[in-house]
Amino acid sequence: MEVTLLGTGDTTGTPTVQCDCDTCERARDPDEELRARVRERGIDPTGGVERSRFSVAVSNDDTGEFLLIDLSPDFRHQFLRESVPLPDAAIITHVHFDHLDGLGNAYRLFDELPVHAADETDPVTGESVAQGVRSRYDYLDTVSVHAQTPFEPFTVAGFEVTLVPVTHPPLLCYGLRIEEPQTGAVLSISGDTCYDVPDRSKSVLTGADLALVEGIVHPEACEYHPKGGTHHDKDGVPRTFGTKHMTLLGARDFAKDIAADDYRIVHTGHYVPADRAFADDIGLDGERFTL
Repeated sequence: MEVTLLGTGDTTGTPTVQCDCDTCERARDPDEELRARVRERGIDPTGGVERSRFSVAVSNDDTGEFLLIDLSPDFRHQFLRESVPLPDAAIITHVHFDHLDGLGNAYRLFDELPVHAADETDPVTGESVAQGVRSRYDYLDTVSVHAQTPFEPFTVAGFEVTLVPVTHPPLLCYGLRIEEPQTGAVLSISGDTCYDVPDRSKSVLTGADLALVEGIVHPEACEYHPKGGTHHDKDGVPRTFGTKHMTLLGARDFAKDIAADDYRIVHTGHYVPADRAFADDIGLDGERFTL
């Protein structure tokens, strides 16, 4: 299993359009220290470093198939930049635009693209994620939508995949366990979530070779959120920013909770101060892992 981080940013990405904050400026023009660290992670910093909107490509060396997790609005840019093959199938974790709206790129690129998503009806939208994908992209007749039941493993691109509910109010959202049956290699993805993930879901996500864990901002940013921070650690530091997303502390603690061999924090915003935004455990676009 090879995992390519196509997009590791939040809804605006880093650098954010027309933003001159220190983090965005450092991303556009990395100093020599950051360039060296980025090269060590297998990324060419020419043109700066980037966190585009979230998406992950997973290749199956045994079957030669590619699976795409979420379809970023930056789809075209990501696939041109990373030169990975187009996916044989895709999975959508939830219907927020930064995880779904790249599906429009299926127009004229695919003869067929199976898209898998959860079948639970969301009380807010009145439809499941699978139904939401279909209703938004009913004009794409090359796309087939396959509804899957959370906690029930299914096979796609040669992987055994399990969707698990996480906590991202007000909408339903799902994390993923992806296992390669021949080698037993496991990738876990938290999905967009606060720190309060149901125990049953955490159990499924536990023990991965690599975990991609959502962490949007540093804990101190919670003072600027209308709902503050929640799920504090023993020192009173918030692990959830508002109600929807983990802080960097929450992401690191969650990676420990699920006993991942390795992890990267993803879906990270440009609000993280420049001296912390490029820590080695926070993902950058273009990172690759072989499991």
